[in-house]
Amino acid sequence: MNDHAIRAEGLEKRYGDKRALDGFDLTVRRGTVHGLLGPNGAGKTTAVRILSTLVRLDGGRATVAGLDVATEPRELRARIGLTGQYAAVDEVLTGRQNLEMFGRLFHLGGRLAKTRAGELLERFDLTDAADKGVGEYSGGMRRRLDLAASMILAPQVLFLDEPTTGLDPRSRGEVWESVRALVADGTTVLLTTQYLEEADRLASHITVIDRGRAIADDTADRLKSSVGSDLLEVVSHTADLRLIAKVLDRVSAGEPEIDEAAHVVRARVTDRVAALTAAARTLEDEAVPVDDIGVRRPSLDDVFLHLTGHRTGVETEAAR
Repeated sequence: MNDHAIRAEGLEKRYGDKRALDGFDLTVRRGTVHGLLGPNGAGKTTAVRILSTLVRLDGGRATVAGLDVATEPRELRARIGLTGQYAAVDEVLTGRQNLEMFGRLFHLGGRLAKTRAGELLERFDLTDAADKGVGEYSGGMRRRLDLAASMILAPQVLFLDEPTTGLDPRSRGEVWESVRALVADGTTVLLTTQYLEEADRLASHITVIDRGRAIADDTADRLKSSVGSDLLEVVSHTADLRLIAKVLDRVSAGEPEIDEAAHVVRARVTDRVAALTAAARTLEDEAVPVDDIGVRRPSLDDVFLHLTGHRTGVETEAAR
């Protein structure tokens, strides 16, 4: 049995003169959450639309759940689910009515649609709100209902395209728990996200995409280890950051970085304890006012910055 739920090789997609995908490769193991991480415009959503048969590819080939996306789209649609960035449920209907409606759209028949709706409401912890109008649901409840709708046919592969966009932290956590439960039951999930914490928390493997190409593919821990040294960070809203940089330069493994907007100076260090101790003592001896000081491991944002020269998410979009 093929151990891969998704395999894509050299995917290409053009919109006029723009290359949305430019030789994109992806391999996703069965029964895992695989993160597709990158900024807006990197090609994440285009890749999902091609793999879910919504958009035709211009080059390359891909298989999902053992079926070719280009030549077997009808058969493939019965094996996959898709949840986009915005909930597709009807706010006028109740949660139960929404799921029964989706069941009928998938030709389950009235009785089976009701049975399946009941199962999914229980599975996604929505039984108590089943007969309330969706307009009364919180953001997290709507997203869980949207996930439930995508599971009507118990798909082998579920595509989640930025599923927690705009949700508060609590609602985001509720969606994460639902995703973990799906994977525990054997569903393979391809998750696209700009949220670094989301990829770190959920995905056992991450592909970093930029300008339509995969530029890294590994576990989150190995990606972060590839950046190298720990980061010593000093935050001060009142001190001269250049003075702090001179202090950190004595203990760092490279030239310190000054972030004026965040009022922080960062420096890579090889011995975290010795560097932190020496920097803290020197700053205190020289009476440099400090709001915070600490050492942290590289993050996925550091990985992206290291690979591309720019960060992900809102910062990247604003820069554009």
